[in-house]
Amino acid sequence: MAAAMEAGSAISNRNRAIVSALCKRLSIDPKTISTDSIGGYDLMSLYSNILKLSASGVHLDNQTEIMKWVKFASDFPCEANACRATLKQLNEDLNQRAVLLGDGLKPSEADIIVFSAVHSILTHLTNAEVQEFPNLMRWMDYIQNKVDFGGAFETVVVNKPAFELFFSKKLKVDGELPSNKASRDLRNADKPEQNINANKGTAEKNVATNEKATETPKNSKSTEEKKKSSEKDSAEKDTETSISILNIKVGIIRKAWKHPSADSLLVEEIDLGEGNLRQVVSGLAKYCSPEQLTNRRVVLISNVKPGKLRDVMSAGLVLCASNQDHTVVEPIVPPEGAAIGERILVAGYDGKPEDVLNP
Repeated sequence: MAAAMEAGSAISNRNRAIVSALCKRLSIDPKTISTDSIGGYDLMSLYSNILKLSASGVHLDNQTEIMKWVKFASDFPCEANACRATLKQLNEDLNQRAVLLGDGLKPSEADIIVFSAVHSILTHLTNAEVQEFPNLMRWMDYIQNKVDFGGAFETVVVNKPAFELFFSKKLKVDGELPSNKASRDLRNADKPEQNINANKGTAEKNVATNEKATETPKNSKSTEEKKKSSEKDSAEKDTETSISILNIKVGIIRKAWKHPSADSLLVEEIDLGEGNLRQVVSGLAKYCSPEQLTNRRVVLISNVKPGKLRDVMSAGLVLCASNQDHTVVEPIVPPEGAAIGERILVAGYDGKPEDVLNP
């Protein structure tokens, strides 16, 4: 009896959370849904009721796909072994996408409903079980931080691996390596001395040449010191180069189309909050369609020197990430809450970016 009451209370809380989140998402007044009947709805009926309320002013895309996920949530098993198999399949489904439906910029109605259905199971996973579902836990953490469920669900703490940046600093050596110099001196030492010309005139000429050479040791020393100083400054400059010279900004792609003369390239117009759109050429045609990039938030290196790529002007670099074998490439998503045009900084690398990067 107590177990049945507890299950009924959990279903009622789940349904209230779904109603709260979907009403905010679809701009529906939650008071139009009877609170007394919320607990009695199954998920299919609850969502259908919300659809009726939204039909007059809100059009939902991918309704067929959404209903598939609603059915998935409604049929989510309670038995442990069956539940584990379903979670495994859901984890695999999320391997190649950030959310269940949509472009990942915001959770879909399907994400909200499925999250509500599986939350109670995910909160009881052991640490070992959590390791089995990395994609699922990543998705859950994103949804719980993105969607306002009105405090109906307990926040699940997800241990995220620390992310560290490593930079390879290569010094440019303009001078001769000591080992090469030693080898050259050794080869010179093996050569026989030149025969000395006994002719008096030649001897006098050699003496004159030696005297001339001894007259300018200060100038020769000064020139060598300047060269060493220049090499030292160049090495120090290379050593000090860091990510802070990059002006990395948050932008949003307003328009994208195929490059007119290169199948592997796309052209985008990106809004950086500067009052005008910046045109950028990216090698993303194999991985993303223009439709997938349109209205997508991206991270852009904005201070590269403008130049043409296959006769089309480009004034920026869209930062992307890929899987290990480079078969999946996607633009990096900016930090949550970052404003358009805001500069992105890396901890420990403070500094002013260069106006234009020296290629």
